[in-house]
Amino acid sequence: MITTKYVNYRQVLNLSGVHLIWISIWCTLIATLFYFFNWQWMIIPWVPVALIGTAEAFLVGFKNNQAYDRLWEARKIWGGIVNSSRAFASMVSAFNTENEEVGTFDLEDRKKRIVYRHIAWLYAFREQLLVPTEWEHISAEEEHSHHNVNQRRNRLIKAGFPDYGRTPIFLHKYLSEEEAELQATYKNFATYLISQQAKDINALKNIKAISDFNQMQLQTTLNEFYGFQGQAERIKKFPSPRQFASTAFVFNVLFILLLPLGLVNEFAKLGDWGIWTSIPFCIIIGWIYIIMELVGDYSENPFAGLMFDVPMLSICRTIEIDLLQIIGENEDLPDPIASKNGVLV
Repeated sequence: MITTKYVNYRQVLNLSGVHLIWISIWCTLIATLFYFFNWQWMIIPWVPVALIGTAEAFLVGFKNNQAYDRLWEARKIWGGIVNSSRAFASMVSAFNTENEEVGTFDLEDRKKRIVYRHIAWLYAFREQLLVPTEWEHISAEEEHSHHNVNQRRNRLIKAGFPDYGRTPIFLHKYLSEEEAELQATYKNFATYLISQQAKDINALKNIKAISDFNQMQLQTTLNEFYGFQGQAERIKKFPSPRQFASTAFVFNVLFILLLPLGLVNEFAKLGDWGIWTSIPFCIIIGWIYIIMELVGDYSENPFAGLMFDVPMLSICRTIEIDLLQIIGENEDLPDPIASKNGVLV
């Protein structure tokens, strides 16, 4: 997530620098050929170029609107996880027992284990969402060819976050050794952790440490976590329809290729100096269209771990701090995740 009021020039160049280079070369080449060789045959009327540009603007606008919907839905999902996590921990912390056979120490230890496991679920779920897919900018193929995908993410966002790849450390901190080692066994470890929560809560009900009503409330909250997980997985595993994304990109490139062919003739009416003047205007127009395309292209995958995405690590850390304080652990709290170079992950 970008935290600065405006996107700085480094982020813009990092996003569109390569495209800016080839647009500049193409526009300069067309103007040079027209000036020195006066090749009238390569000039096209401005009207069809303008029509293509208008159609492309509508298509890119539609694509960006869909990308924003996916991004905002992803943020609402994690907002729901924040609220439900706080409610879940407060319920677990507040429950007491009238059964004298259940020792106070044993009950408090079980409460702590449930809250700890929930924190582990947050980090495990986040790690699962960060697994690259073939349509993301850090694809599954690239992950296999580069041993450290987190280093590639840090290079793309021009910032380094040490906690980015420390999920195994968090799991061993908040889970027993036996549970942490089970991560390699389950294809969806986050789902397993919630199921274990349900078993532990049901066990508390069976020994009358909590009432049936308390167990129902907690199970309802666990069902909400399953719902949030499923909603996020739907966004992660179902891409924005590629027919829209691919068509918009192809039409954008086509428009930029035709742009100097129509623009240079219009500026040539001003004289020879007008031909050279067309170059910066051509570059600016083409660059604007490329930026519109790239903003939607990067925003449509909100769980890729890049600068346009939902700051899952920061949200997990916020929940972690809140839950630890709810159960009375106010010492040695982890520090909140701070933004770096205007980016929060």
